[in-house]
Amino acid sequence: MPQYFDPDPITASDRKLIDYDFGGIGFRFITDTNVFSRNGIDKGTDCLLKEVVSDLRKIKPQYQHFLDLGCGIGVVGIVLASRFPNCEIKGYDVNSRACGLAMENAELNKVRASFEQLDVTSGLPCGETYDAIITNPPVRAGKSTVFKFYEEAYSHLSQGGRLYVVLQRKQGAASSKTKLEDLFGNCTTLGITGGYHVMKAEK
Repeated sequence: MPQYFDPDPITASDRKLIDYDFGGIGFRFITDTNVFSRNGIDKGTDCLLKEVVSDLRKIKPQYQHFLDLGCGIGVVGIVLASRFPNCEIKGYDVNSRACGLAMENAELNKVRASFEQLDVTSGLPCGETYDAIITNPPVRAGKSTVFKFYEEAYSHLSQGGRLYVVLQRKQGAASSKTKLEDLFGNCTTLGITGGYHVMKAEK
């Protein structure tokens, strides 16, 4: 069965537009078959964005380099680019169709952000470091893939940088918290909404 984490989807394209309101600002996203958020912005992403934007606003001076890890159609990166227009926003996803849509969606929403296809489990590019990495990890790809996301994030965060993660309790939020505590030495739960846990680990 085709999945949103397939590198090169072969299912026939069926594009459509979906709307998303964040903090009173309206966004529009082009979606398609075999991409995450096909029919609407998922609750986990919405919870993640609310907690991340609130937390990042407390940092003075602001962080400058953000990574949307497993970016899908670009929702997280595009909203962050709108809220933090002076920051550099990048996104990676294994799905070629999703990455193409993310670039289109950045133009559609008139924000500055870049998105590229990359298999995160093979490693992020050497030399890249970020102040904040944000991910709604691909739980359907399995725990080893999710944990690889965390390991790559840790390796590519600047000192003092933060990783933000959202997971449902039933998707393994508890085991992810344990993994992040082992990896970073800390993990804070920023909020729990409808079973979704938004967590932060700082390097």
